Order: sequence, then C-alpha cells, then structure tokens
Amino acid sequence: MERTLLTNQQFEEERALYASDGIELEHCQFDGPADGESALKESKNIIVKQCYFNLRYPFWHDINLEMTECEMTSNCRAALWYTSNASIRDSKLHGIKALRECDNIRIDNCDIISPEFGWSVRGLNMENTKVQSEYFMMRAEKLHFAQVSLKGKYSFQYICDSEFVNCKFDTKDAFWHAKNIVVRDSVIKGEYLGWYCENVTFENCTIIGTQPLCYCKGLKLIDCKMVDADLAFEKSEVEATLLEPMISIKNPKSGTIVLPKAEEVIMDDPQAKGKIVFGE
Repeated sequence: MERTLLTNQQFEEERALYASDGIELEHCQFDGPADGESALKESKNIIVKQCYFNLRYPFWHDINLEMTECEMTSNCRAALWYTSNASIRDSKLHGIKALRECDNIRIDNCDIISPEFGWSVRGLNMENTKVQSEYFMMRAEKLHFAQVSLKGKYSFQYICDSEFVNCKFDTKDAFWHAKNIVVRDSVIKGEYLGWYCENVTFENCTIIGTQPLCYCKGLKLIDCKMVDADLAFEKSEVEATLLEPMISIKNPKSGTIVLPKAEEVIMDDPQAKGKIVFGE
C-alpha cells in the first residue's frame, strides 16, 4: 500500500495523528510542552522508525503496527493497549504498563524496563530481549519466549498455554497459578516458584531458590537440577527426575521423585503419598 512519509517532525498536541491509516514515521519526536496524549490512537497500518516517545498512551486500539529502533521513555506510560498485529524490534520500552490487552505481538531484541508489563496479552512472541519488571505478563496467554532474560518479582502469574526456551529468569513468586506451561533449557531463580500451578513441565532446567513448586497439579520435571531448594513439592502432584542432590523435600501429595540424594525428606502429613527414589 502507498504510505504517507513523515520525517523529522515533532508532535506534542493531543491526538496528534489520531486515526491515521498508512503513514510511515521516521526520526520523529512525540514530546513538547503541550504534553498531548494518545498521539496515534485508533490508527492502522503504521510504520515507525527511529522515533522518540516521551508522551503518554501513543498506541491504543491500533491495528498493524511496525516499530523499529524507537525509544519510549519512562514518561511514555501505557504505550500499547488494545492493539493487535504489532512488531517491535531493536527498541527501548521504558514506560510503566507498556503492553496490555493486546493480540498477536512480536518483540525482538528489545530492552524493557516496565512494571506491570504485558497484562492480559494474547499471543506474544518475544525473543532476544532483556526485561526488568514487576507483575510481568500477568494473566497473559499463548506466549512463546526464547533467549529472554528477566529480573523482577511476581512474574507470569495466572498465565496459560505458553512455552519458554533458553531463558534466564531471576524473579520471586514466578508462575503462580500458571496452567499448561512448558519451560525448556532455562534457568529460573527465585523464591516460592510455581505455587498452585497446573500442568507445568520443566525440562533440562536449573531451578534455584527456597520452597519451590508447592500445591501443584500435574507437575513434571525432566532431567532438571534444583539448587538451594528446600521444602520442595509440598502438597504437589509431581513426577520428577532430578540430576543432582537437593536440600529437602516435604510432603509431596502424589507421584514419584527420582534423584541422587536429598539431605532431608519430611513426610509428616498422612495425606502425603508421593514416593522418593534415590538412585544414580
């Protein structure tokens, strides 16, 4: 389609480019004393390259957005809401609540510093990206992450139908109430991992931290390592093969846990029927 090209311009007024269709922005700035919000609200078929966003709510209710080498500052809060079919590459997303209630989003090689990022997103492919966030991706679904590093708290709560490959997560209380999840070839560090999750599988992962994976249903660990992990698996339905010794296991509800050694096994709940098998 033919596009209208806008280059080296500054937009600061309210709804500066509202309901645009088929424009391409290059080297533009969304900034200024007028402090206008919602610059590209209700727009579609938009390409944005090397632009600077310092104002609020630029992309709400948009369709078909391509963004490359852009910067969204900490003032650019709630940048993408209710938007579908968006690709974001080589960009900085540094405003709070940067992505919410969106569909079919791709993020590649980005730097994200954004508390409450990704709530209720449906269909997000994220690769080669670094994230700092709290309550990251809450209630999201159909996520595919690869080569993503995360530092934060309370991540991936209530997510479903998602896959994570070759990731590094340092995040407290991750995957609480998560459902239908696969995590492969990844490192997950943090306290109280995965409580109340359902049908979650960790394969070839390293899990680090206290009291992981309690009150779980349909939990599987395949050839994993558990480091500094104590009081693990309490009240959980679990099938696990672990490659290294761990500190302690407490009252697994059912299933079998195979590992070389545990410093302590606590079975003081009559409802705990899980089996612990020591072997090479």
